Amino acid sequence: MKTLALLAFATIAVSGAALADAGEDLLKKSGCTACHAIDKKVIGPAYQDVAMKYKGDASAPAKLQEKVKKGGSGVWGQVPMPPNTQVSDADIKTMVAYILALKK
Repeated sequence: MKTLALLAFATIAVSGAALADAGEDLLKKSGCTACHAIDKKVIGPAYQDVAMKYKGDASAPAKLQEKVKKGGSGVWGQVPMPPNTQVSDADIKTMVAYILALKK
């Protein structure tokens, strides 16, 4: 039983690390880091601030995926975020999951 629990924990830890690596790489590759940073506001909000704002909101992943894809403004100020139609839905899903998993 302990072996199974350790195996499950190890799998979750590896999955979390893989998500972090993939999410961060995709954010850089997609150009998101030109306007956002993990821990400070650049042009747009810090990713950690986004994670805090949407903590506990079960609808956040879908809302944020749509916002990344279509762009928008008004939630974090008047500077609009351009649409990211060139980024695949799968990549956006990975990036949003990474952002929402961040903690301050």
